[in-house]
Amino acid sequence: MEGGGVQVSTWRWVVWVTVMVGNAGGELLLNIGGIFPIHGSDGWQGGQACQPAAMLAMHDVNNRPDLLPGYKLNLAWNDSLCEPGLGAAVMYDLLYNPPTKLMLLGGCSTVCTTIGEAAKMWNLVVLSYGSSSPALSDRQRFPTFFRTHPSATVHNPTRIRVMQKYNWSRVAIIQQAEEVFISTVEDLEVRCKDAGIEIVTRQSFLTDPTDAVRNLKRQDARIIVGLFYVNAARRVLCEIYKNTLYGKSYVWFFIGWYEDNWFENPLQEENLNCTREEMRQAAEGHMTTEALMWNKDNEKTISGMTAGDFRLRLNQALIEKGYENQSNPVGYQEAPLAYDAIWSVALALNKTMERLAAVNKSIEEFTYTNKEIAAELYKAMNATQFLGVSGRVAFSTDGDRIAWTQIEQMIDGRYHKLGYFDVQTDNLTWFNREQWIGGKVPQDRTIVRRQLRTVSLGLFISMCTISSVGAVWALLLLIFTFVHRQRRLIQLSHPACNNITLVGIMLCLGSIFLLGLDGQFVSQQQFPTVCGLRAWCLSLGFTLAYGAMFSKIWRVHRLTTKTKIENKRVEPWKLYVMVGSFVVVDVIVLSVWQAVDPLQRTLEVFPLEKPKDAVEDIKIKPELEHCESRHNTIWLGLLYGYKGLLLIFGLFLAYETRSIKLKQINDSRLVGMSIYNVVVLCLITAPVTLVISTQQDASFAFVSLAIIFCCFLSMALVFVPKIVEIVRHPGERVESSGETAPSKEEEERYQKLLHENEDMQRLIAEKEEKIRLLKLKLQERAAVRSREQASENHVIDPSHHTRLRQVSTDPQKDTLPLLTADIELYYGSGRPAVRIVTPDASSAADDAMVPRINFDISESYL
Repeated sequence: MEGGGVQVSTWRWVVWVTVMVGNAGGELLLNIGGIFPIHGSDGWQGGQACQPAAMLAMHDVNNRPDLLPGYKLNLAWNDSLCEPGLGAAVMYDLLYNPPTKLMLLGGCSTVCTTIGEAAKMWNLVVLSYGSSSPALSDRQRFPTFFRTHPSATVHNPTRIRVMQKYNWSRVAIIQQAEEVFISTVEDLEVRCKDAGIEIVTRQSFLTDPTDAVRNLKRQDARIIVGLFYVNAARRVLCEIYKNTLYGKSYVWFFIGWYEDNWFENPLQEENLNCTREEMRQAAEGHMTTEALMWNKDNEKTISGMTAGDFRLRLNQALIEKGYENQSNPVGYQEAPLAYDAIWSVALALNKTMERLAAVNKSIEEFTYTNKEIAAELYKAMNATQFLGVSGRVAFSTDGDRIAWTQIEQMIDGRYHKLGYFDVQTDNLTWFNREQWIGGKVPQDRTIVRRQLRTVSLGLFISMCTISSVGAVWALLLLIFTFVHRQRRLIQLSHPACNNITLVGIMLCLGSIFLLGLDGQFVSQQQFPTVCGLRAWCLSLGFTLAYGAMFSKIWRVHRLTTKTKIENKRVEPWKLYVMVGSFVVVDVIVLSVWQAVDPLQRTLEVFPLEKPKDAVEDIKIKPELEHCESRHNTIWLGLLYGYKGLLLIFGLFLAYETRSIKLKQINDSRLVGMSIYNVVVLCLITAPVTLVISTQQDASFAFVSLAIIFCCFLSMALVFVPKIVEIVRHPGERVESSGETAPSKEEEERYQKLLHENEDMQRLIAEKEEKIRLLKLKLQERAAVRSREQASENHVIDPSHHTRLRQVSTDPQKDTLPLLTADIELYYGSGRPAVRIVTPDASSAADDAMVPRINFDISESYL
């Protein structure tokens, strides 16, 4: 810090000249030290305006003859750059170089934290004109610290009060990672909790606010409190523009002690990627809260000036220092605080001198080890009250300034006062000058409207209409079965089982109506009842309809596999017992389920959706009703497992009996086809409905169509052939085959014929096997002879004449005359053959087979 060293040397020279001039005039000097942040690059550099204001106060105090009689107040100061380390060095330089300082002035919270904590070691009172850190209110840590600048926590009650005015109960916070802002946020969190205001997120950053601002957008923050120095505020505002966190849906609370044009200058020097127009656009509509630093009443203060008079003098002093009015330096808003801080010091010293004079002591006796005078200075400062250019000046027991706060809003690029808030009386003075983009107060959150997803009315009506038609058809089929119950066609199909199937179908079709009942028809209190009816109706309907078909196909399978004749009669009561057992199992499971873990109404919540053509900031929160219990998976697994086994077993039985047709159950094949239909649709529907359960229309339509298809197809397969047959033969009471029911003799005869048929089939198979073996032997013999004939190496000429002598089998007739004939040898039918031609006849023998002719062939003719 070479520049700092030059300033320290200059300060020493100024102090020495001042002391000499003061002594030459015969007036003693009361020396105080000052630390002003002026030339830093970061933090609050409010000394740029506060130092000239303090010098104005020094001039006015020293020109008051009734104040500090016989003494002149002297201020020795240096620049801290708002850096704690340099601030401590400046303080040590002030204290270890004469003359003795009676008090210290400080600005910038980080510097005041250092000097305020160390000053107690020298028994010095520290008065700050520009530090708002709530941490400085800790009397254990800073026992001699006072400030004319109100604590940052004084803004929090004001912020809370404004939030309550607009019914904002959800806010977010973004802060710079500095102690002053950290402690302020901690105080704000406590106050928000007490006021019932939710803090949705708290973001902090060191230098780059990019991620912090993005997180605010992710959290859907709408009312946002920002706490940071002005340099960081510009970076935040640029990110606000980039992330579109401005406009009619957002309200930002910034600190009020920034300059009026803080968001416009200097942008290029800080390398911000936003133009002035973009910064103005992002800053439009934001609100600020700040302690009242300028006296709002046009009345004379302790200095004899009004706040307006002080402003004119300050502007002139800043012009002399090179600042123009249109570009006010940093700290312009806090300048009245620095001015009143000098007056507070003067009044406290004046009060201390009076008290010391009463005990024959002098203020000149003060040293850094004199605790008695230090205590008097502390008491005098704590009791100081006056009307200054910043308003009524007074200190709390913690050394904090008791002040009003004002609320401002940026409208069209300029700040407009909206009102004042008195923390002590909790009084809000409001001018009703606020203006909102879009003409409406922004909401503290996206307006979320709950929307219950229900089955579309058209789909519900159409499915209920189709199911009603099916139920009426089932009822008509019941009547049809009853009317024609005496017909053999109906009797052999076991009409009682058919009637049970029809009752189950009507229950299943009725469950479609219950499945479509949701929040648009029933209340939340009635919904659990509907859930229970759904389970009972669908489960019992399936059991009755499928159970009756299953019992039929079971009996068919049993009849075709039994060997004992006496057990192959169909006994109807066994069918009913089987269906009844299925129903009992259902009743037990459903009863225990309903008693132990009943179905309740649960809501499935979906991600927020933006409605179409929404003018307001509204999002839809879709909700879908479900019927579930605490252990829903267990109960569904139990029912699905039990009924799934029935489905698979029924499919197996239907496949095994696919080619069997019995007189006892004349529609067994049709029942088997119905079982195929039910099994396939159930195996498809059950898993698919679990997948599409979040789509109410698709789920309802899929389940309803599956039920309707099963029911209609089953009724068509089982009953349409009966209807067609009866319509084709309307006058027949019984079939032409005889009796209405098979007798025992017919059963025995039928079984006997079955056995005979099996025996005949066995015998035929044996004969066919013998024939096959014989054919194989003949083929082998023919093949052998063919090979022998082919091996001969000569050919017989058919033109040769051969003399034959007939040989008789009788020895007495062995002297028969010779018979002369022509012989032709050839192959016929695959073997050698002889044709004999006599001289007097065209033919004597034809196609005589060689093995069967007994001739004696003369050797001379060979």
